[in-house]
Amino acid sequence: MKIYKIAAIPADGIGPEVIAAGLQALEALERRDGSFKLQVEQFDWGSDYYTKHGVMMPEDGRETLKPFDAIFFGAVGAPDVPDHITLWGLRLPICQGFDQYANVRPTKILPGITSPLAGVGPGDLDWVIVRENSEGEYAGNGGRTHRGMPEEVGTEVSIFTRVGVTRIMRFAFKLAQSRPRKLLTVVTKSNAQRFGMVMWDEIAAEVAQEFPDVTWDKMLVDAMTVRMTLKPRSLDTIVATNLHADILSDLAGALAGSLGVAPTANIDPERRYPSMFEPIHGSAFDITGKGIANPIATFWTASQMLVLLGEAQAAARLMEAVEKVTAEGVITPDIGGTATTQEVTDAVCEAIRASNI
Repeated sequence: MKIYKIAAIPADGIGPEVIAAGLQALEALERRDGSFKLQVEQFDWGSDYYTKHGVMMPEDGRETLKPFDAIFFGAVGAPDVPDHITLWGLRLPICQGFDQYANVRPTKILPGITSPLAGVGPGDLDWVIVRENSEGEYAGNGGRTHRGMPEEVGTEVSIFTRVGVTRIMRFAFKLAQSRPRKLLTVVTKSNAQRFGMVMWDEIAAEVAQEFPDVTWDKMLVDAMTVRMTLKPRSLDTIVATNLHADILSDLAGALAGSLGVAPTANIDPERRYPSMFEPIHGSAFDITGKGIANPIATFWTASQMLVLLGEAQAAARLMEAVEKVTAEGVITPDIGGTATTQEVTDAVCEAIRASNI
């Protein structure tokens, strides 16, 4: 039996609720499959930890996580802690410290879920957004001077390197190549950002020569929002900068029905460090403790984690169960249903047990 070590970090808001749901589904898969076991260790890092200790995680947090096969992450953010502290204190140090440079965000309309786009249903919107996860505006380069003075200056320097752009572009082309349509759209803003973004365009053209079977095109990020809403069928695989893809993937989740169904994988493609898997919906303190958080994004995230671990059959079984449950209308209020988090989880676990895959 294969044994995988999983670090679970439920963190803030609805994070503990959806991670608990995800772990229940994973346990059902373990029992159904019988060929693998997940050894899960939970860490109480997050905003409550910050309130007690003045840091979001211990100084040796990354060293603690390094031996694990994967990280299962909930959500970060709290009303009483500034967002830049929660993000830069926990999530980004893990992503950057483990060089998880490929952020992969699949989006599709699941059966039983209605898209806000008229006339668009399951099969019409099936995208994967690849987000460069280590550079751009999130590189942490910049600063503030003359604080509190009228002449105060704040700079946020976008960092783009040939190494960083080439590796994410190659990752995106390979992903597009593996999908049936073999179609990639490269998103930049090279008409206004004439240095880093122009370099993105140039490197995309260079890498494209390695993948003659992949059809690719370019879009400016503002025009891309129009294409996503008016011509969703024209898109398949998408690659964009850290900031642009962060924004576009939230739009993608909304177009698929809800951020509650949107997953993320933060991947180190070279497998030097553990990759991290998280739903993108955030901590959602407005519904924390109400028992109505949507666990579907976390199930989908867990499926991504299983694929990376090499358990593709279990991953397929989990997504089959999710789609069966959504098709039957067992869904939470954010996507038009009345089910609780636990009711959706119980239904998915039952579908896993009944699966023929």
